[in-house]
Amino acid sequence: MRVSEVQRVDVFTDGACLGNPGPGGWAALLRYGTVEKVISGCERETTNNRMELMGAIGALEALKRPCHVRITTDSQYVKQGMQQWLPRWRANGWRTSDNKPVKNQDLWQRLAAAVARHEVEWFWTRGHSGHPDNERVDAAARRAAEKQTASS
Repeated sequence: MRVSEVQRVDVFTDGACLGNPGPGGWAALLRYGTVEKVISGCERETTNNRMELMGAIGALEALKRPCHVRITTDSQYVKQGMQQWLPRWRANGWRTSDNKPVKNQDLWQRLAAAVARHEVEWFWTRGHSGHPDNERVDAAARRAAEKQTASS
């Protein structure tokens, strides 16, 4: 498919954790033109970094066909991981530069597989800085984490 035929989707993601580790939630806002959808999920015992990764994974896995995806996250961990660290981790057998196992390898591999279906650009915004879409997914991720706490 030519790039001009690929649908462009804007995605905003966030993760939240009540304690670290503790109950966590993630959320993503997917926007295609004027159509918006917010998705979210939660886990009983997790970390903030895992929830940040799950926001991006959840968004990409929700897309039914290959798209040009512009992902905005407030997580430098996710953005730098995808843009800088992932190629080295793969080349080093999922070990860091100091030969330690990569943390959250299962989710990094899942995210890499989800990204492979799409044409993805990564953007960063400072969290809690008033970016309206980031504030929306932050609130949704927090609600998901609180929902997990309530159901425990």
